[in-house]
Amino acid sequence: MTDKMRVLILAPGCDGTDVGESWSCCQWVRGLAEHCDITLLTLQRPGRTPMAQQLPNVEVVSWNDIYWGGRLERFSSMLKPGYFRFYRNARRWIRTALKQGRTFDVMHQLGPLALRYPSPAVGFKVPLIIGPLAGSLETPPAFQADCGKAPWYTRLRNLDQLRLKFDPWLRNTYRSADVVIGVAPYVKELLKGIPLARFEVAAETGVHDVAPTARRLEDRGPELRLLYVGRVIRTKGLRDLVQAMSLLADVPNLTLDAVGMGEDLAACRELAVKLNLEHRVRFHGRLPRADVETMYAQADVFVFPSFREPSGNVVFEALSHGLPVITTDRGGPGYVVDDESGIRVAADNPAQLAQDLASAIRRLAADAEMRDRLAKGAAQRARQLALWSNKINGMVDLYRNVIQQPGTAVKNVMTNSGSALHIAVPHAALASTSVTGGWPILPSRRCLNIRSGDFQS
Repeated sequence: MTDKMRVLILAPGCDGTDVGESWSCCQWVRGLAEHCDITLLTLQRPGRTPMAQQLPNVEVVSWNDIYWGGRLERFSSMLKPGYFRFYRNARRWIRTALKQGRTFDVMHQLGPLALRYPSPAVGFKVPLIIGPLAGSLETPPAFQADCGKAPWYTRLRNLDQLRLKFDPWLRNTYRSADVVIGVAPYVKELLKGIPLARFEVAAETGVHDVAPTARRLEDRGPELRLLYVGRVIRTKGLRDLVQAMSLLADVPNLTLDAVGMGEDLAACRELAVKLNLEHRVRFHGRLPRADVETMYAQADVFVFPSFREPSGNVVFEALSHGLPVITTDRGGPGYVVDDESGIRVAADNPAQLAQDLASAIRRLAADAEMRDRLAKGAAQRARQLALWSNKINGMVDLYRNVIQQPGTAVKNVMTNSGSALHIAVPHAALASTSVTGGWPILPSRRCLNIRSGDFQS
């Protein structure tokens, strides 16, 4: 018997050797397993390190993923063809496990991040948490013509908001959840047509450490180094940042380093040449992780003008390095970056965005004290929202709160002061919470590789 909470996590993409969403899911599961008994339902991608090896203290139940690499990698990442298999098998597994006497205190659908996937955990009379969720943002009208050259399948995102209005399976997922978590308040706005029991805000990703800012401020030289890190696609706004650099010819010792690859890189390079910016704008392409960390350490200001950014992992990375951030007032970055950690600008049209980016850069170039203040605020914002240790503790507190006896749950208990996902409930009160009893049918930690509806060891 164990007094730990028994938590069933559903995360079809979970892999600590990957990047992005899969990596973040693995960090969540690894951290939560230090506090809870975790059973993980996931998909195993061929050729990857098995999740049972990556998470030895977690009961891993996996099915083989369907994944298309090469030229179809982005298409596969967006469509997630393996999710249909995951939904069917996960629902069968849950039904069978419960019939055989397994009990779970909480079910948590941790992924996918996008709002377009119904949950197989609906309807089992176990508290259900969905999220963090992100995405389904629309491109500002003035940028749509430029974005029309993106791969055709990216336009499938346009169906997301229609499905949120009319898809009964998707709507039932969010309507049935005890808690829906979004990466920023805009997610609640997207779900405004669906009655939610409770909505909370927390990012899907985080950082393990926050770099000290003192040495950065002491070692500052005469050059002001701007940094962009991210995929180079039109919606990320690098092209607008290059245009902004052309408006800052009178600002001395100003340079921009751009790290990343993507279909808009050629257009950005051509624009830099056309504007005679080769000496001020350096395109580095894809770099090893260690080199990216060096770029963060050497930069003075991080600029990420994405105008359709669901979350923004690189913004958290920049904040954790004590970098003031210039970004847009939309999506995830528009929520994460506040007035104490950076500058947010509107994204109404390309000319306005470039002009406002240039104005923000000019302000920081002319005001060293403002840069210092925002650098300290950036590190504090990272500690507040992004440290994994705080995020894990907050999620554990949320689990405890959700499984309280009916009628005793505290509403709206998550705050963003002090730490991400901080529960404003005394721990003494939580200690007396009653947790549903039960016994595990599989007491040992074994990996279950499932290819049929039933589960087997």
